[in-house]
Amino acid sequence: MDLKDVSAVVTGGAGGFGQATVRRLVAEGAKVVIADLADDRGKALADELHGSAVFVPTDVMDEDSVAAAVTAAGELGPLRAAVIVHGGPAAGARVLNRQGERYPLATFRRTVDIFLSGTFNVLSQTAEAMAKTEPTASGQRGVIITTASIAGFEGQPGQSDYSAAKGGVIGLNLTAARDLAPLGIRVMSIAPGVFLTPAYRMSPEQAQERFGPMVPNPKRMGDPDEYARLALAIAGNDYLNGEVIRIDGALRFAGR
Repeated sequence: MDLKDVSAVVTGGAGGFGQATVRRLVAEGAKVVIADLADDRGKALADELHGSAVFVPTDVMDEDSVAAAVTAAGELGPLRAAVIVHGGPAAGARVLNRQGERYPLATFRRTVDIFLSGTFNVLSQTAEAMAKTEPTASGQRGVIITTASIAGFEGQPGQSDYSAAKGGVIGLNLTAARDLAPLGIRVMSIAPGVFLTPAYRMSPEQAQERFGPMVPNPKRMGDPDEYARLALAIAGNDYLNGEVIRIDGALRFAGR
């Protein structure tokens, strides 16, 4: 997939993975919609990229909001790429706490809505827009990259909602790829390990000291640009389809 003179949507485009991916897409010649709720960061990034990107306030759980981002992308050029990398609040608690009280269903449902239902909302709407574009000479119309997590494979205590949501993203991947194959639209998923993003809510030094040593090699947390480079490699290779790629330095979590 040649990204020059086409458009792309990046949900969570003002965040750690998202910002890095937006910059990489722009460097490849794409026009990018930064779809996020972080107004200040989103506008600042769009300004920095001098017309190669626009910021569109986007709530991934709202169909009209996502539709506005997709429409904006179509105005920039044929939509050929979507990277779904938005974050969200991570409450995190065990199914039962030490007092034997259960984790609230409403909290569980919100996490699943953000990370799984929100992913499907963006995936389905960007696929619908891509399906209306003219195919390339090789019959391709676009690529959609979702973001799973190694927690979707190896959930840790207190991650029931997040692991369930990311496991759902993993399960969605192959089915969506097969559904969209007749239209020339590929679907891939990236499952990151521990990456140095604002989601950890601590200083980079503290995060590296705590999480870096658990990674086999390289013995550090991942850099968001490493995620972005993988996303670009996926976009550029038309034979990558229906697969989940772990990017985690060989990290495997054991239950505890």
